[in-house]
Amino acid sequence: MDIIESIQSALSPPHKAGYPFILGSFAVTFLGLIIWHPLAWLGLIFNVFCLYFFRDPDRVAPPRSNVFLAPADGLVVSIEHAAPPAELGLGDDVRPRVAIFLSVLDVHVNRAPITGTVTRIAYRAGKFLNAAEDKASDDNERNALAMRLPSGHEIAVVQIAGLIARRILCHVTEGQTLTAGERFGIIRFGSRTDLYLPVGTTPLVAVGQRMVGGETVIAELPAAQ
Repeated sequence: MDIIESIQSALSPPHKAGYPFILGSFAVTFLGLIIWHPLAWLGLIFNVFCLYFFRDPDRVAPPRSNVFLAPADGLVVSIEHAAPPAELGLGDDVRPRVAIFLSVLDVHVNRAPITGTVTRIAYRAGKFLNAAEDKASDDNERNALAMRLPSGHEIAVVQIAGLIARRILCHVTEGQTLTAGERFGIIRFGSRTDLYLPVGTTPLVAVGQRMVGGETVIAELPAAQ
């Protein structure tokens, strides 16, 4: 992402989930101008932070139907084989899992990694450990989506709360068809997103690589047997 794209991203309109925080901090700023100027500065600083955190830039998905895109911005912190969350009912077979850690500076909007139909959405309460840790996938609060692709493959995308994240939002429903790169939710204030790929898929990214949600290609759909 070049300098111009970075500036455009920073100035993107906020996601609707940020409206209460943005309006609330604006109200604090206005009140501070009336009763106590230091409060106005605090409100202004938080308002700028919220505008940046909740930014929701448009993304352009590659015109390829056989690739998996990053479901979130952030840093790849692990690539390993693991079974999808049990609550999705996708079985116990291990499959490639790519875990993306989102810092408070990353865009937190989640996007569909590929075109498919949401077959199940399952929320599970849990802890709020550092989302960069491996055990966060198993122990932290999460919201998991199972998707069936036109090819018949099934995948899972899991929104995971982090150390300071306290709210996972998912605004799609079971039975809904999502297109690659389409927004489906957001996690507030630091988190992690895991993508469980079909068995036989080889990830094309590496640990430490930075992802651009809805644009970075993570893997290709396995060829039909």
